[in-house]
Amino acid sequence: MEILEAGGTAADAAVAASLAACVAETVMTGLLGGGHAVYFERATGRVRNLDCFVAVPGLGEEPRHAELIHLDVPFGAELVHYAVGAASCAVPGLPAGLEALSCEHGRLPWQQLVEPAARLARDGVDFPPAHAACLAMLAPVMTMNEGAEIYSPHGELLQAGGRLEQPGLAGVLDELAADPATLYRGSLANELLALSSERDGLLTPADLAAYEPRWEDPVEVAYRSWRITTRGGLSGMPETIPRLPQLQGLDETDRVLALVDVFASAVETNGDTTNVTVVDRDGNGCVVTSSLGLGSGDFLPGRDLHLNSMLGEADLLRGELVPGSRMQSMMAPLLAFDDRGLALAGGAAGGTRLRTALLGVVASILDEGRSAAAAVQRPRFHPAPSVVHAEPGVDAAALDELEARGRTVRRWPAPHHYFGGVSVVSRAGAAADPRRSGAATVFR
Repeated sequence: MEILEAGGTAADAAVAASLAACVAETVMTGLLGGGHAVYFERATGRVRNLDCFVAVPGLGEEPRHAELIHLDVPFGAELVHYAVGAASCAVPGLPAGLEALSCEHGRLPWQQLVEPAARLARDGVDFPPAHAACLAMLAPVMTMNEGAEIYSPHGELLQAGGRLEQPGLAGVLDELAADPATLYRGSLANELLALSSERDGLLTPADLAAYEPRWEDPVEVAYRSWRITTRGGLSGMPETIPRLPQLQGLDETDRVLALVDVFASAVETNGDTTNVTVVDRDGNGCVVTSSLGLGSGDFLPGRDLHLNSMLGEADLLRGELVPGSRMQSMMAPLLAFDDRGLALAGGAAGGTRLRTALLGVVASILDEGRSAAAAVQRPRFHPAPSVVHAEPGVDAAALDELEARGRTVRRWPAPHHYFGGVSVVSRAGAAADPRRSGAATVFR
């Protein structure tokens, strides 16, 4: 909001908010991660996707194998297997992507966009309940090595209402403000390479020097009277959107039953991600989704900067991993248009639940006419390969019917981080997910 009030564009505000998330939401994202974005420029009507996801490391060296650290982490009611350690760190893309958004579609100086995040790092931030719940699940990784001092100060895991202190990030952000390329060709790049080498990681100087964000044309899909622009790949959005049934007029039971098979997922992954959605007063829209994966458990000493773990995310490892190539991603920032123009901008976190969560909200707003807040807060369900997961409040008759049809249903005792995190701006209002302590504000 500070950036919008200063006359910044949606891109400016999304960049500043994403940088702030790299301080305030470090259980879900970070500067050494990757992301995807979409930008709509109202004056020209142009929509562009930005790929700033992580790349496969290893340029300039002979292929080699490095050992990962394998952990089982409790995620809700399940134990989920993760592979972490410095060898799981891919080439980060987020800093380069945020600079590209600023250069191409911003109006304010880069330093001004970085300052709010640096201020948060200097002052510390309150630790909300959803982050505390996430940390409790991910503590085996987040408190490895240098992370223990951040997330388990004085030997006790950080609790809701506590203060997240990461003073090292203030210096990182000051350097980033002065030199946007410092994580690729500057002093921070040297520190990252030194840590990777010391801990048997795979990053090389050539990896960082060669990394560039990519502007791409979006995938456009018809959805009833709207057209939705998003990205393809592992997101599954272009394949799923045309299959969405008409929901207007259905009761809750029929709605759930109509969506279960459409949302069914062939795989199940659990990553940590965050999303920022902005529409400015001129009608420009920007959505940025970013993630560290789980995080490798390695932090730049004295910098409070967590390495990503994308090479340990088994379901992102599709095909041959060629050094310099982009890794695949389930991220799906999207925009929806009708004959009046931009109708909705949104994105989500949540691995395989990202698609379920986001399309459930989009359909609730566009097709069923719900407000943004009601759509985001609506109880969610997610059909995984072997079980249908459901939050409290999902229609009981529909769940009983699914069990009668032979499906296994897991009824969760409370709304949960597992069911994704959506943020959306639309004509029906703006909302962000309470499951991840999200917040939304309207600029007057």
